[in-house]
Amino acid sequence: MGYAFNLLFSSGIGLMMNTKASIKGEQIAMNETRLFRKELFHIAVPITLQCLLQSSFGVIDQVMTGQLGSGSIAGIGMGSKFISLFTVLISAVSAAAGIMIAQFLGKNDEQEVGRSFFTNLMLGGMLAAVFTGVSVLFPERLMRLYSNDMETIGIAAGYLKIFSLSCIPAAIYSLLSTYLRCMGAAAVPLYTSIAAAVLNTCLNYIMIFGKLGCPAYGVKGAAWASVISQVLGCLLLLVLFDRMYRKKSWSLPFGVIVRKRAWGQYCGIIMPILICEFFWSLGENVYASLYGHIGTEAYAAMTLTNPIQGLMIGALSGLSQAAGILIGKSLGADRFEKAYQDSKKLMCYGLAGSLILSAILIFFSRYYVMIFRVEESVRLTARKLLLVFALISPVKVQNMILGGGIIRSGGKTKYVMYIDLIGTWIFGVPLGILSAFVWKMSIPWVYFFLSLEECVRLGISLFLFRKRTWMQSLKK
Repeated sequence: MGYAFNLLFSSGIGLMMNTKASIKGEQIAMNETRLFRKELFHIAVPITLQCLLQSSFGVIDQVMTGQLGSGSIAGIGMGSKFISLFTVLISAVSAAAGIMIAQFLGKNDEQEVGRSFFTNLMLGGMLAAVFTGVSVLFPERLMRLYSNDMETIGIAAGYLKIFSLSCIPAAIYSLLSTYLRCMGAAAVPLYTSIAAAVLNTCLNYIMIFGKLGCPAYGVKGAAWASVISQVLGCLLLLVLFDRMYRKKSWSLPFGVIVRKRAWGQYCGIIMPILICEFFWSLGENVYASLYGHIGTEAYAAMTLTNPIQGLMIGALSGLSQAAGILIGKSLGADRFEKAYQDSKKLMCYGLAGSLILSAILIFFSRYYVMIFRVEESVRLTARKLLLVFALISPVKVQNMILGGGIIRSGGKTKYVMYIDLIGTWIFGVPLGILSAFVWKMSIPWVYFFLSLEECVRLGISLFLFRKRTWMQSLKK
């Protein structure tokens, strides 16, 4: 009897302890979920708002330049497309900086954070100088790669020569923004981007159409407006960064990577990203060349869709950048299971958001194309292109979150390099060339077939994600 009582008593105590442990574990999990959502909110929302505001003002700028005719629209699109090579490369440098800074913040290693920041800042500055020099010295030669229309080439070359002067301030701005986001001050780049976007829009109105006593510079006015707003935006960010640095008593010791082992780790992170982004952007420029050789009207129609594509992707880009920071910090602290589970949450958020936005785009596409002063055929083509983009957008967003944020956060950036090279150069470019020059399809169908590369990327990315081999903690 006593034995049975003792056994029952022990079992009851054990059950109570297990129940308490279970309840405690659930509370810890709930607290971690709330903390994750709070951190995600503070990082992703400012980044998303920043991208949305920039894209919104991009739509306004596109409407302004859209009043200049199809030739001007195509010319601006071609000039911007070459600069997009620089944009993706500086984004790659910023991505590498974000991976390193986030992981070393997770390790509380201020010295390595400083080395990570200043090494990438120097590399970004060198890339900016190269692109500025090439664009200023050889603008016409570069633009002949995109079109046979000499009038459009002349417009594009003039735009590129001026617009390239914004590369150096853009590099500084990008690296500073990355550091601030990793430090939880993502709102600061948001404020400066709002100011720069408003200034750019106002200057566009004045310099394109010749208002307030200013001569009407047309396309060149749009280029100068971009340069001026980028320079002033960079200066404003420097001022706000200095104030935040002093107020928060941050420590960012100057230093660059000098040790051989550290350089090996750094090159292992940065080189795959640079190769990946360069060849991805080169592929995008090949696509642009395909559109340009199909015809000026076709290229103008594609250019009209760029602001909307920027809005759609920008609306969810905060999830991608937040993924790189949050997952990177978890990996740096050796919390691998948390990193994996949080990654799945981010992917679900992205899928839900992209499906909603695609449905909205399908409904409003007919109204968007009506605001441009272009030929009816250009409007019709632009609307078809927007419908294709709406279909492929959810896949693009998943690739952005997975490849651009989650998989890269562990430092094994070569995985993303292989994925992008396979998608772009084994599937996308060949399908684009076949559909444009062999099958002689119209530009909406060309765009659809080459966009199938996104499906290939997603399949490979999901396979790697589930294997978890991308999860690692960087060494000091």
